[in-house]
Amino acid sequence: MHSVALLVFPGFQSLALAVATAFEYANLVNGEPAYDFVLVSETGGGVPSSQGFAVHTEPWSDRVFDTLIVSGDNDCRMPSAATIDYVRASADQSRRIASICTGAFVLAEAGVLDGKKATTHWFHARAFQKRYPQVQLDEDRIFVTDGQVWTSAGMSAGLDLALAVVERDLGRDVALSVARKLVIYQRRGGGQSQFSTLLELDARSDRVQTALAYVKENLASDLSVEVLADAARLSPRQFSRVFKEETGQSPAKAVERLRVEAARLMMETSHHPLEVIARETGFGDRERMRQSFLRAFGQSPQAMHRVSAVRV
Repeated sequence: MHSVALLVFPGFQSLALAVATAFEYANLVNGEPAYDFVLVSETGGGVPSSQGFAVHTEPWSDRVFDTLIVSGDNDCRMPSAATIDYVRASADQSRRIASICTGAFVLAEAGVLDGKKATTHWFHARAFQKRYPQVQLDEDRIFVTDGQVWTSAGMSAGLDLALAVVERDLGRDVALSVARKLVIYQRRGGGQSQFSTLLELDARSDRVQTALAYVKENLASDLSVEVLADAARLSPRQFSRVFKEETGQSPAKAVERLRVEAARLMMETSHHPLEVIARETGFGDRERMRQSFLRAFGQSPQAMHRVSAVRV
């Protein structure tokens, strides 16, 4: 049986508790207990959450768990030095150590993420990078695995990480069955983006906003720099410069990301074959779409399409 502990400390983000349900239902779906799940803290007893209510915990008492998951809080505050020491020791003894949201700060403070790939909530990504430059942070991923170390983005992404753990331990069929039980539309892969590309492309000027609106409405059309510059009433050279200054991306990169996002949405909300999705979103063919998906999500559209085809 796999022993799994969720480590909490005063002020922990209460949504972290949702991961417990993934392991609870994994036991039910599996037909026999596969996980022994427990909440732990430094001293045991009641630990107040970010919402004020307290949860009962057991003291870790130097226990070694197969999987230790470290919760985060809303303000990136560090737990006690003893907690940091326990996390550091667990990284050497547990088969897997993970974090939810800003729990990545705790792992980094303990040195667990040194030289590792990791993620955290996008809102705190800049502060994390400044504080822990030795960590290879990917702020635009749902969750990241690097060897025995697993980190997830904020809020509901912890549940995606838990489902991925179940899939690794018990297989894809069990994980998908758990997702159905939890009424989750799709078990998201770790490579998916944390937030919308249009939200990220926060253009200031009306001309760049007009160009972005044109892209969204004409994904299947020619979206060269010349075409977009004409829509923005600027020369191609001037448009490229202004677009990069305002969005931080080249027009070509932004168009690719918007097309990828639109294609992923079509996979999640329709039964169209990949050839049709590639054509409707402007990729033209499956191979060009595949290359773009690999760059954006780290997995092919075929792999994501298989998961998206599962309705719950």
